[in-house]
Amino acid sequence: MLELTRRMTPARTSIDRIAGCYFDEEGYVDGTFNTGFLKLKASEKEKNLRIAKTIPYADTNRQLIELDFPGETRESGDMMRLLDAIMESGLKNDAMLDTFYEVVADHYPKGRPFALVLFHGVYDIPRMGSDKAEQWESEEVYEYLICSIGSVLDDYEIDEPECGFLYPSFYDRSADIFHIALYEKEPGVSGEALIRTLGCERL
Repeated sequence: MLELTRRMTPARTSIDRIAGCYFDEEGYVDGTFNTGFLKLKASEKEKNLRIAKTIPYADTNRQLIELDFPGETRESGDMMRLLDAIMESGLKNDAMLDTFYEVVADHYPKGRPFALVLFHGVYDIPRMGSDKAEQWESEEVYEYLICSIGSVLDDYEIDEPECGFLYPSFYDRSADIFHIALYEKEPGVSGEALIRTLGCERL
């Protein structure tokens, strides 16, 4: 995960688009946004990179855990297909995003405003030489989504993530398309609603 997070700076980021949704205390959509990441002001880039970086930079096996999609395949699993389609569209299909927002709203606790932010990125994984030094040529292209869910503060300011995920998971410098990395600020607690949303189970 360090390989991803060390590139999450305004100058080196592989994130190319950001989209999201604000929900009111009853779980209804209170506004959406969708824009190219490079179009953001410098301060907005830094703020959103801090949010995105929280998920892969979390404490592995405590705040960041592996989940799978039991009983589903890439052909039959509804959530896997939706996430794949959202990723392949590069966050540019608002209809699919709206569907995902609706699924989240159905499972997330009501009673306070919250926001969901999605980041899309494409990372050219550099080939490693025998001395472990990075080479110029790319070994694999890793396309990914980072999702963050957190409270909404005053003036639609988004708080730090309470839960989120990295999809597909990144393992041994490669995409693990059969797993998703779940982030929980409070391990074992704050990710329960998101687990229900994804239709996953704890391993």
